[in-house]
Amino acid sequence: MLSLGKEPPLPADVLEEAAEWLMRLSETDLSASERAEWERWKVSSPERARAWARAQLLQSTLGGLPPSLAMSTLDRPSNPQRRAALGKLALLLAVMPVGWGSWKLTQSQQWTADHRTRVGERRELTLADGSRVTLNTDTAIDVLFDSQQRLLHLREGEILVQTAADTARPFLVSTREGRLQALGTRFTVRELNERTHLAVLEGAVKVVLAENDQRPPLIVNAGQRIDFSTQHWGALSPTDRNVGAWTQGMLMADNMRLADFVAELTRYRRGFVRYDPAIADLRISGAFPIADTQRTLNMLVQTYPVLASGHLNGYWVTLSPA
Repeated sequence: MLSLGKEPPLPADVLEEAAEWLMRLSETDLSASERAEWERWKVSSPERARAWARAQLLQSTLGGLPPSLAMSTLDRPSNPQRRAALGKLALLLAVMPVGWGSWKLTQSQQWTADHRTRVGERRELTLADGSRVTLNTDTAIDVLFDSQQRLLHLREGEILVQTAADTARPFLVSTREGRLQALGTRFTVRELNERTHLAVLEGAVKVVLAENDQRPPLIVNAGQRIDFSTQHWGALSPTDRNVGAWTQGMLMADNMRLADFVAELTRYRRGFVRYDPAIADLRISGAFPIADTQRTLNMLVQTYPVLASGHLNGYWVTLSPA
């Protein structure tokens, strides 16, 4: 669920209206009647006033629209590219003011990385030493191999690593929270809310915390998983048997709360999926395709007492009790 401070979330239709006005103002000069309509719209409800305040904040922060959203040549409202741009703009407005900063950081992290995937994309790489790395959705990594070491830096997202043998050079994965050394192994690493999640499928991984390197390293063995921050370990627990299901294009749910299911699904989908708190604890089980998130939502509605309503050309979906 998304919110701005302690304010209630703005309705999707209001965000779309604000995005439309912001786009129109950036594209062309309004006529006198259009400007009067815009002025009336801004003060017609508290929600619209809040939405326009966010639009002004976005404009002042950027000095205009992001280049990818500046669609001055697409002046037909029915143009699909323009509709997609409106959806993206509405999403930025939904999470202002913090949303733009995180969006810009994510874009910078992604586009300067050695290898990256877009939202909903998966990619498998074979590295120079024969090791294989699979990148999950919205992931960015750097690769640094030299005579001393083989190093992957995980900037964002999630990877599955299958290391190749090399007795002369250790295989390392670094994250913001620490450094992992593969001990002949297969494992997944995920950056998650200022924590690193490690799950070891084969072999073992040695972990050193980024800001507490005086503590002895922790060895995580096959069948174990752990979360850790820059200074603290979480508890070791058994590896989820479905931890690598995403490499096969599936999201596996086993008695999962709907709130947690939505959090996972939105990793693979552009836009927002919100839910009524009344169904947050509904338990979900099954195998769901991550390459077609709309199909997954349809399966959810067909199987469970849930309704789905779409807005912003599919960018915003709300789940409610049936």
